Amino acid sequence: MGCLPRKRRKKQTNDRTNAFCGVRVQNREPTALVLHTMGYLWQNGGLCMAGDYIITGGRPLNGTVRVPAAKNSVLPLLAASLLCSGPVRLCGVPELADVAESLALLRSAGCTAERQGADVRVDGVPGSGTLAAGPAGRMRASILFCAPLLARLGRAQTVLPGGCRIGARPIDLHLAGLVQMGACPQLEGERLLLTAPAGLHGADITLRFPSVGATETLLLAAALAQGRTSLRGAAREPEIEDLAAFLNRCGGRVQGAGTGTVRVQGVRRLHGCSFAPLPDRITAATFACACAAAGGRVELAGCAPRLYAPVLENSGTNGVRRCAAGAMLPLLPGSGGCTGRGGCSPGHTRRWPPTRPRCWRRCLLCAEGPGSIEDVIFERRFGCAAGFAALGGRVRVEGRTLYAEPGGTLQGTVLEAPDLRGGAALVIAALAAQGSSRITHTEFIDRGYADFAQKLTALGGQIARETPRGADCPKKRTSKT
Repeated sequence: MGCLPRKRRKKQTNDRTNAFCGVRVQNREPTALVLHTMGYLWQNGGLCMAGDYIITGGRPLNGTVRVPAAKNSVLPLLAASLLCSGPVRLCGVPELADVAESLALLRSAGCTAERQGADVRVDGVPGSGTLAAGPAGRMRASILFCAPLLARLGRAQTVLPGGCRIGARPIDLHLAGLVQMGACPQLEGERLLLTAPAGLHGADITLRFPSVGATETLLLAAALAQGRTSLRGAAREPEIEDLAAFLNRCGGRVQGAGTGTVRVQGVRRLHGCSFAPLPDRITAATFACACAAAGGRVELAGCAPRLYAPVLENSGTNGVRRCAAGAMLPLLPGSGGCTGRGGCSPGHTRRWPPTRPRCWRRCLLCAEGPGSIEDVIFERRFGCAAGFAALGGRVRVEGRTLYAEPGGTLQGTVLEAPDLRGGAALVIAALAAQGSSRITHTEFIDRGYADFAQKLTALGGQIARETPRGADCPKKRTSKT
């Protein structure tokens, strides 16, 4: 779907301030601006066309998966590297589409950003405050790169961020906090310009919603700001703690990360460091749910079970047995299969982060009893529900709640990945189905899962990846046992 058409209107002489707190918008009615922005984000929600997954279901998963570094930690850390006066090395960074886009953003700012084996090295002082429009428009996390440029150069220019189409994902909390710290944002069409004529200063900020992205933006802005910043209502996710640990390793002064109140004393300079991002709890949860749906015995290595404990708690009450042993966790479906008892609702706490319910919903399709998942954050989180129904699952969506009933038989079919995590959900649902399934738009999955097909294949799944004709990449990559 392309951009929605712009509505013709008479030229106005006055400026308007829209929902982006403090942003001056010239000659745009608020409704037309919203429609135009939605169209732009829709157009920039995906990457290039990738090969389809051809999946043969009905095979249990057995073996060990090593959990990689968390994408949702790596991207803010790459943005934070712009604050550092020395080289930064991030260890064990997975090869993801979003990581490649982030490296392109760093290079567009004038830094050297390259892979060195499994690591990523960033060096150099940013010389340009303008981020490349292509990568910025394709990735939601591109907004995180603005605060460091604003802190270092007093100016940051980008386009409205893209990302998965799971509902409204405004940046007003980011901008409102930056305004309190001395920034002046201006929005003209898809172009966002941030300036700080007098530099950034500390502020007492209260978020009306514990947004992870806004918390990260304001931590990045406060690290080099003059004075002390208090951030109340902050997100508490482990990735926030990881970002604070990195900043402190580089000489920053951040306290309270992981709680609702974070305090940052700005410093004049941050040096570089070598840092290993935390493991990807969402990837771990994905494979845990894959084991629950497809059956078998899977060991998750390299990720402490506490990082994805809510998934384990729900799997335990739904018939999945697990036995923790250090950083390795064997998972076995119970003798009675998944029961589907109860439900879950991700809210404003770290217990059920917004992305993990999508991991769990695929398990409900295989359950022996009814289950439900409610999302209180995004209104279009369950874009994969249509795919579940096409497979034969007895599901329905009412408002922000997905309901699943027992009795459906999953049968392979053609499916379309609606977004990153929804696409992964469909892959695992297809592994639990009978027969063959084709999943299109796998470029969404590539944004957050490195070698997803290969890892599932190593566990015993049967997946082939076809490359579309005319694509500038290998003709066919097949992974099967």
